[in-house]
Amino acid sequence: MKDGVNIVALIVFVFFFALVTVMGFMAARWRRAADAENLDEWGLGGRSFGTWVTWFLLGGDLYTAYTFVAVPAAIYAAGAAGFFAVPYTILIYPLIFTFLPRLWSVSHRHGYVTPSDFVRGRFGSKGLSLAVAVTGILATMPYIALQLVGIQAVLDVMGVGGGEATHWFIKDLPILIAFGVLAAYTYSSGLRAPALIAFVKDTLIYLVIAVAIIYIPIKLGGFDEIFASAETKFTEAGNGAIVPGEGAQWGYATLALGSALALFMYPHSITATLSSSSREVIRRNTTILPLYSLMLGLLGLLGFMAIAAGVKVENGQLAIPQLFENMFPDWFAGVAFAAIGIGALVPAAIMSIAAANLFTRNIYKDFLKPDATPAEETRVSKITSLLVKVGALVFVLGMDKTVAINFQLLGGIWILQTFPAIVGGLFTRWFHRWALLAGWAVGMVYGTVTAYNTSSPTQKHFASSSDTIPLIGEIGYIGLTAFVLNVLVTVVMTVVLRAVKAPEGIDQTVQGDYTADVGDPGVQQELPPPTVDARH
Repeated sequence: MKDGVNIVALIVFVFFFALVTVMGFMAARWRRAADAENLDEWGLGGRSFGTWVTWFLLGGDLYTAYTFVAVPAAIYAAGAAGFFAVPYTILIYPLIFTFLPRLWSVSHRHGYVTPSDFVRGRFGSKGLSLAVAVTGILATMPYIALQLVGIQAVLDVMGVGGGEATHWFIKDLPILIAFGVLAAYTYSSGLRAPALIAFVKDTLIYLVIAVAIIYIPIKLGGFDEIFASAETKFTEAGNGAIVPGEGAQWGYATLALGSALALFMYPHSITATLSSSSREVIRRNTTILPLYSLMLGLLGLLGFMAIAAGVKVENGQLAIPQLFENMFPDWFAGVAFAAIGIGALVPAAIMSIAAANLFTRNIYKDFLKPDATPAEETRVSKITSLLVKVGALVFVLGMDKTVAINFQLLGGIWILQTFPAIVGGLFTRWFHRWALLAGWAVGMVYGTVTAYNTSSPTQKHFASSSDTIPLIGEIGYIGLTAFVLNVLVTVVMTVVLRAVKAPEGIDQTVQGDYTADVGDPGVQQELPPPTVDARH
């Protein structure tokens, strides 16, 4: 690490940060509607985004600063096992092709803003809707906090904020300023801000990866030298080789599959999806989103490059920013740092909006003030988005970074438990609402307790996302095991509850809702909030 502040890199970083700040505030005037005081406009961008805006928004949503820092950091620390992120993004696209268009159609037909809106309308259950909403908020909060980890890694490498002995306020001032600006333009512009900034963010990321994958190997003597260095490191460390052995195959496969099922259950993924202008936009996006998987595969190789470049860091999250500073000219290191920094701001904005929409629609309106007007909903959602950001800020600044990472591990396990209610509900009404709630509870409890009991030489709890799979005896992803238990309980309880003729709730949807598109009767760009049966 270079001594002092890297002035050139910092100037370039500040330039791009200022650029996206201006774009964030200008976004309030982009495609402005006559009435901006409703959640369709502030929280979903008017449901008006076309193919390319949606593509950039989803990419900005899913490929975050934490992805940029953590995926290659995992490969830097553990070898090819860290590449699980590549197959899971490939697995998810055929899956979302089957259910996201259906979710878009029914949501536009009924004016649903959140996945919990759909669950409530489909199963006639505020309790199940509340469970999905609370799970979404809990899983999103540490995800936002981890965007801060990415920004902090960049600032640490640039030498901004001083050393560990520096007063906490001075050390954390750059983060406070960055998230203060983020909060301001998100409050002002809503989802339009990250949608506009996503163009800059993804362009920078593609540029940095394209240059890195060509320039760094040339400086290091080629890929033969890079892989040989990685092989030597892992052999000497006792890991055997770059590629994990047979004992790790179950863990790799279940982590990839479980992560794929969970990815589009996150509220911010669904928020970006529902902001699109038509069902066909969603279908087209599922065919071009795999371009990001190509980027992710190349991004993962940076972990091996960091090994070959002799990068030595105590905190693995610093490995890739440090690689950039060591290998690139200062000015281009600044471009790379800006890509990571902006890669934190875009998803953090979308996540805070998604969490705020869940609170407003499925907690505030459903349980606290059912007669809230659209303008009041928007006002509450704006304020909640600020509180979510402040909470994430306090969380990551006040706790050890390991704690934040552990909670994100838990967030993936939690959000997967909403899959039966959301995706199952898009295809069948057979599942009973109380059975879905029971299955969700079992999956949540099992996943949380099992993850809590995992340990390592350096951590007593929450040390891993994998544990022994019951009956099979292999090590696998805890979230997927919890999901299987969830489904089993849901199916068994549904059979029992149907046998005793337990009340099923009112389904507000009909079959045609799930294939409707813009121009069909009942589907408009701007819709009133969904009606709610007072009996449920």
